[in-house]
Amino acid sequence: MKFIVSSSYLLKQLQVLGGIINNNNTLPILDNFLFSLDKKELTVSASDLETAISSKLEVESTEKGMVCIPARLLLETLKTFPEQPLTFTIEDNNTVEISSNHGKYALAYASGEEFPNAVELKDPSSTVVQGDVLATAISKTIFASGNDDLRPVMSGVFFQFSTDNLVFVATDAHKLVKYTRDDISASQTAEFIMPKKPLTLLKSILSGSEDDVVIEYNESNAKFIFENTEMVCRLIDGKYPNYEAVIPKENPNKLVINRNQFLNSVRRVSIFSSKTTHQIRLKIAGAELNISAEDIDYSNKAEERLTCDYQGDDMQIGFNSRFLTEMLNNLTSDEVSLEMSLPNRAGILTPVDGLDEGETVTMLVMPVMLNN
Repeated sequence: MKFIVSSSYLLKQLQVLGGIINNNNTLPILDNFLFSLDKKELTVSASDLETAISSKLEVESTEKGMVCIPARLLLETLKTFPEQPLTFTIEDNNTVEISSNHGKYALAYASGEEFPNAVELKDPSSTVVQGDVLATAISKTIFASGNDDLRPVMSGVFFQFSTDNLVFVATDAHKLVKYTRDDISASQTAEFIMPKKPLTLLKSILSGSEDDVVIEYNESNAKFIFENTEMVCRLIDGKYPNYEAVIPKENPNKLVINRNQFLNSVRRVSIFSSKTTHQIRLKIAGAELNISAEDIDYSNKAEERLTCDYQGDDMQIGFNSRFLTEMLNNLTSDEVSLEMSLPNRAGILTPVDGLDEGETVTMLVMPVMLNN
């Protein structure tokens, strides 16, 4: 088996696929890329058993065959080449020889038969989403998902498709993000929980892409098909918590403020907060917002005053500054609105401007108890 391919074209595709390979695989065969050659079409696959991803590349060849090539070794070699054609030849002595303009490199290969097959989806439903929209939905929500092994359903992003809209939700019980697209809908209602790892990979591949992504899904797996790439992953099993129940409906106290100013202020003040609770205090009265923090153990404290647009009763509420910073960082609007009801009920953070038509982002942050 022999084929010729451009070095930078191959590297670009393999770097995408390499993102799925674990550093410590239980099965040694998973440390490899599977190369399946069918004349001018080369399909390269990678897998970690939970997720499998494959790309089709155009190469020069008239042959067929299948081998596994060590991923890390191949990637490290390809990174050092300037753009040039490379010839891959599979020799009988269990090595694959790569010939470049300047030299020859031999790697041991494994049989392609050992590589696990990707899951085939039985009777899937499907939805089409533009790549960029999916990448935005992932990046707006994934940061809010949890890392708790005891609650696996919260460690992913909840996809909720209906005939009216698409909703993406992530929460770790302290913060929650709900991202909705009313300008896109699915042919039928469906709900599933996507794990973080494949989503992170999708986000980096699809960022800025205008190509359509076909999402196929059934009870246990989801498949994403775009350009020349396919990704199949196992869904997280379980029932997602009823997130609508925790979003407070009546929030009479509404604060509107410049996002950057608010973010920088929270960042500065939080340096002086307790290293265990990261607690900051927001005190709102009239058109003035007072942000303060205190670390009693070290006698550190800070306080800042900002002007804001506020309608509602005077109030004091405490938040974990890390959650607030993460959320403000994730928004891109000039102004944000923070709606609250009581100091012990969640605050709702939403962008005031900068959204596309049909796009809504709702962020919910749980308060912390203030010690007076």
